[in-house]
This record gives sequence, C-alpha cells and structure tokens, in this order.
Amino acid sequence: MKFTLDWLNDHLDTDASVDEISTTLTTVGLEVEGVENQGKRLEKFVVAQVVKAEPHPNSDHLNICKVDAGTGELIDVVCGAPNVVTGMKSVFAFPGTYIPGKDFELKGGVVIRGAPSNGMLCSAAELELSNDHDGIITLPEDAPIGARYVDYAGINGVVFDISITPNRGDATGVYGVARDLAAFGIGTLKTTDMSPVPSNGPSPIAPLPHQFDADEPKAIRKFGGRYIRNVKNGPSPAWLQARLRAVGLRPINAIVDITNLVSLGWGRPLHAYDADKIVGAPVLRNARPGEQFDALDNKIYALDETMTVIADDVGALCLGGVMGGIRSGTTDETVNVFMECASWDPELIARTGRKTGIISDARYRLERGVDPALTEPGLELATRLVLELCGGEPMEPAISGEDVFPNTVVEFPFNEVKRLTGLTVEPFIATAILSKLGFEIEGRGEVVSVKVPSWRPDVTQKADLAEEVMRMVGVDNIPVEPLPRLNHVAQRMLTTIQNRRRIARRALAARGLDEAVTWSFISHDEAVRFGGGQETLQLANAIAADMTDMRPSLLPGLLAAARRNGNRGLADLALFEVGQVFLSDAPEGQHTYATGIRTGTARLNGSGRHWDGKATPVGVFDAKADLAAVLDALGVDIDKVQLLAEPAAWSHPGRGGRIALGPKVTLGWFGELHPAWISELDLEGPIVAFEIDLDALPEPRKKPTKTKPALDLSALMPLSRDFAFVVDKAVTAAVILRAARGADKALITNVSVFDVFEGVHVGEGKKSVAIAVTLQPKDKTLTDEEIDKVSAAIVGAVTKSTGGVLRA
Repeated sequence: MKFTLDWLNDHLDTDASVDEISTTLTTVGLEVEGVENQGKRLEKFVVAQVVKAEPHPNSDHLNICKVDAGTGELIDVVCGAPNVVTGMKSVFAFPGTYIPGKDFELKGGVVIRGAPSNGMLCSAAELELSNDHDGIITLPEDAPIGARYVDYAGINGVVFDISITPNRGDATGVYGVARDLAAFGIGTLKTTDMSPVPSNGPSPIAPLPHQFDADEPKAIRKFGGRYIRNVKNGPSPAWLQARLRAVGLRPINAIVDITNLVSLGWGRPLHAYDADKIVGAPVLRNARPGEQFDALDNKIYALDETMTVIADDVGALCLGGVMGGIRSGTTDETVNVFMECASWDPELIARTGRKTGIISDARYRLERGVDPALTEPGLELATRLVLELCGGEPMEPAISGEDVFPNTVVEFPFNEVKRLTGLTVEPFIATAILSKLGFEIEGRGEVVSVKVPSWRPDVTQKADLAEEVMRMVGVDNIPVEPLPRLNHVAQRMLTTIQNRRRIARRALAARGLDEAVTWSFISHDEAVRFGGGQETLQLANAIAADMTDMRPSLLPGLLAAARRNGNRGLADLALFEVGQVFLSDAPEGQHTYATGIRTGTARLNGSGRHWDGKATPVGVFDAKADLAAVLDALGVDIDKVQLLAEPAAWSHPGRGGRIALGPKVTLGWFGELHPAWISELDLEGPIVAFEIDLDALPEPRKKPTKTKPALDLSALMPLSRDFAFVVDKAVTAAVILRAARGADKALITNVSVFDVFEGVHVGEGKKSVAIAVTLQPKDKTLTDEEIDKVSAAIVGAVTKSTGGVLRA
C-alpha cells in the first residue's frame, strides 16, 4: 500500500524524519518495501500546451504537434495518443529525459515517418502514476505553461510503500498506520470528525431488502446508503487529485475521488451510484447463474450464485465488495448520488475475487477484514466530504442488515510476554501499549481482562496480545541468549523424510550433480506422458497454460532445464532434484522423490573433450551408479535389493531397470531416456536418468537388533581367483554374483564382473561372464587344498543357480 508523508501527517502529529518513520514501520510489522521521492524522479517533466495538432501525412494514427513548453519557441512533436487535440495542456518531456514507465532515455532529433520529433507528450503510465496508457495526461486550462509538473500536481513529496499482511485489515488505511506509529511513540494520533450529518428529509431510496435463500452464501452483512441530491460533480480539487496521483490512482471526478480518499485514508471502501441511473428499487441478492456484469474496468464478467450483487430491475449494478458497474457510475453530469458503505464477509469476498480475477482496492481491503464499527461513520464521513466539495442535500441514511462484532475478551497474564518473547516488559508499559492500540484493559494485578477493538478480529488469544506488545517494544530488543547446555545427547530433530532428503542431496552433490529446483506444476500433456494427468490433480486456477497439473514425476522439470541449457550450447549437464511428486490427491499420494539426469558426456569423471582421452557419452550404468550411491548413503544394502529388467515407461526398453524390495515395493528406476521421447521433447541425446521414491524405503528400526561389529582387519594378504562361466544370455550378472558370494561368506569378501563375451566360440544363445573373487584369510595363510575347495564351491554354486558351466 502506498501513501505520502503529507497524507500521514493529516492523521499523525509528528516531527519524526522520513528515515525514523520508515524504520518504525518495519519494526511494528508494516514492512517498508520502498521510500520514493517522486519530485526527484519526475523533476524534468513540465506543463506544456499543444498549440496545434494535425494528422501526420504518412500515418493514419499519428499527429504532428506544435508544443509550447515555456521555452519561447514552439517544439515539433510527433504524438500517437488518440486524445491529443489543439489547445489542450499536458505533460511534456524534453530530449534527454528518462521515461520511468518505458525505461528509456528520450532522444532528440528523431525523425518519425519523415517528420521531426524533439520531445514527448506523456501518459500517466509513462510517468508511473497509474496504469492509464490510453492517452496523454489532460491538464486543466489554468495549468501554468513551463512549470514543473511535480510542483503543479503536488507530487513532489515522499511516498512510502508498505507490505500489509493478510491479518492486518486495519492497516490498509493511512489512519490505521498512524495509529500504530502513535502507539510506538513517534507522534500523536489525530481524530476525525465522523459525527452524523443532519438530514433534509426521508431517503427516496428505502433500506435495501435482502433477497437471499436460507441455504445461499451471503457475502453482505450490513448495508448503509445515503441519497445526496443536487450535487455539483466535476473535477476534484487540486490537492485531492495530487494525493491520488502520488499513490498511483487516476483522478476521475470529485465523487469517485472522495470514495478513493476514504478507502485509502481510513481503510473504508465505498461506492457511489448515479441515483438517476438506478431503475426501480435496488435490492441485495446473489447473482443468478449465467448473469453478466459490465464492470468499471470495461470488462464483462460471468457471475454465479455464490456472488452477492446490488441490483435493480435491469440487473446487477455492483459486484458487492469487489467492483462497481459502469451502467450506474457517476460522471460530471451526475446530479443525484447514492453513496454506499457496506460490511462484507471477508472469506466470500476473497472467493468472488478469485473466481472473477478482479483485483481492486476494495477487494484488497475487504478480504482482509474492515472494521465493522466503521460502516455508518464511514458513510457520514463520505457525506461530509461530498457536501464540502460538491454541495448537495443529504437525505436520511438507508440502513439494512446487522453486522457481526466479535466482542472478544482475552484473559491476559503479563508474564506471557516474557514467556513467549523473552522480553521483560513492566505491566504498566504493556498496559499503555495496548491502550494506545485501542485495547480496553480491565482489572489489576498480574492478570487482566483485555477487550479487543472491533478493527482487530485477528486478535483472539493471549499469544496475540503478547505479539502486539512485542512489536511495539521492538523485535530488535529481544535479548540474544544461548540455548542451555545439555548434559546428554540431544534428541533427533529431523524427521525420517527430512533426513533422507538431506542425505540424498549430499550424496548426489558429491557425485558432481548440480541441484535444480523446478515448478511443481507442469502442462497436462507432460503430466499424462509421465503417468499423471488425473482430473483430481488438475489446478482449478492455473497460473499459466503450461502449468495446469501437479507433477507426477520430477523428470519433466529436469528435462525442461536440459532443453533450455542445450538451446544455449550447454549440452553436458548433470542435474538432480529432491522434491515432491503427486500420485493422487490423497495425503498418501504425495511422495518425495530424488531424481537425476545426465546428458551428453557428463559422467562421474567429468565432461567434454580432453587431450588424454576420448569423451565417452553417458550410458545406463551411469544412472545406475548414481541410484546405487544414493541408496548406499541411505543405508540400503545394495546386495539385498532386487534388480529387475523392468524399465520405466520413459526408459529405453532394453536399457533400463527397476530396483525393488519384494514384489510390491518399488524403490526406483534407472535407464536411458527413450529415443522417441528425446525426439518428441526436442532434446539432444544421450540422456540417462534415475528416480528414487524416498517414501518407499523401509523405516529404520527404532532399536537396532544387533550392534555394528568392531572393525576386524586381517594382517594376511588377500588373494584373487578368476572364473569364467558360460551361461544363457537371459541370465543376469546379479544372479552369478549372488551365487558366488554365497559360496563361502567367511572367506569371500568381494565378487565383481570384469568381462562379458558373446560369440561363436561360446555357442548360440550363450554368453561368457568372467568374475573376480577376492578371498581374505583371517587366521592363517590358505593352503592350495583350501583354495581349491573354495573354488569348487564357487563353481558349484554358480552352476546350480544358473545352469551354466565353467568355461574351459
């Protein structure tokens, strides 16, 4: 939210500096996102008059203008604004001026379609005063030519831009901000006259009837309306226009500007209707299915029965709490005004805003919660301002409905501040702070009763009151104390899945993969391709057309990253991500995966060309090695898992596999990306990948069944024996390794494959697999007979398991 220092001074009597105010705002929880001196940013723009404007001979939308900017001579300017006319006054930029809304410096001596142009007539959007870019700024006839625009418009002051948290609806008005600053002690809060304005008779518009069925959602709580006749509408005073422009709002007319002034100044949104445009008796009701609404932003919205509207005999006049309609909007010709100030259900306003996509100042405030006690006073304040600026005769207020007041009372022990925040605050100081914030204190002693003001519905318990005291004392004043030293081993802080994420990240980073963080949303086509796409996992309000579904895999994001890098000449990538995937919309359908890819030549020992060896492209065993390294780091015994030749859908059918524990538990997949997928996804191969389901790993035992044995190193030299077995091609190496390892678990410490051979020498449908077996003597050197005995056991075990024979 933006507001000027002058605006703040209307509500706060203070001599604090800009820096002091800025620091205090952040201290009390109203974080300052920026402090801007508009006068410095726009100091080069001046008031100018278009002496002559005529169509450009070589364009059907440009005009050639003669501009008087107070320099004593007319300046040639080519202007494309549709509203430029002879005699009008606007804002002019000389060559060399920086245009903030366009982010460029204006050049001189430019020729546009054969006509010279030595300056620029500017729109409000180009000066970043509002989003209005439909035409150049139109100034009154009495605007002084050559004067600095910031001086004329009164926008040369300091503007604060603060961030409002969703619970602080009371701080969406400058008055609420001033109340916090006064409670902190850097000024005195000024009061505002909101007393009732005398009426001149009964209202031509009676209190609006409520036409809601018992089972319908009802966004409105209380409606207040005031009929004011014989007003003289038109441009608002210069001070009001300047105030609105300074915070990015475009002045429209006095009536509309007054509603914006009250909304931003006191956090109390209003809406003004041209009473003569209302057909019949207005009512409060929910929209009808298929009903359309022509809003003030010149867009037509489809409404449904969950949205509350103010309607007349023709249809909706206003989408309640969100935006007014163009049909009943006020203009300079408006004579009779019906001013609305209503109280709404924040949740239903937020729901309506999300469905329609309308982002308005009214929605911003009402969905955060507006002070319900300010409905009628806000209407009286707006009435008083209309009478001051536009004249008129106010009729009696038309009030319908009842508001909801929480009337929350909290029993508050003062020592709660110390317990929750560490701050030592004397009870009388805490009492003074809460009182300045509007809380009513009853009772004495260590525990008091605190009545919460109507504008703070977010305060419901004693912890909230402790927070209010803390933010006024200052978070920076919380003492820094070390945690108490424990005389025993601290309990485990991380959950099992948190620990697995940490271990997986460290293991993959240690293998040279770079961590990536990708979107949890992917396109529907990608979701279907990778096994997802269920209707239950599609987003109801997607932020983009290619982010419609929750991801069933981490691979789409990593492959998209590989494509973007490949398009920029980075073909050798090793990326991983540890994150959430969504297999269903149930809680148990959300799993944590560790996934990685390697592309090009990005192998473990480096990538790219090198003088001492040929660059080898990545292969399926690179992915398998990454997967095995993560499982090993997570404490999974690689020898006890099952390696199955069942590749994932995304994998090359003959170059991938699945890691499992038993027939039902899948731990992960690895393989080369299918060539067809590489082509369809516009990628460059080769690409290998793996996926590990960290949630599928078995839970570690709470109490180990056996302790880890002591390190037992033998002083004797190990010895190695090689064996080559002729087996069927369908026999996997894992079966041979497992059989050989089990022949003598006491002596055999390692078994590995060092050669695989196929050819006519071993027979049709056969292959030769050579393994190296390491024997480690424990107590004495092995004799030839003992070695032969172990060798025979190895041959027998492999033969029995595979049906193969020892190769001669």
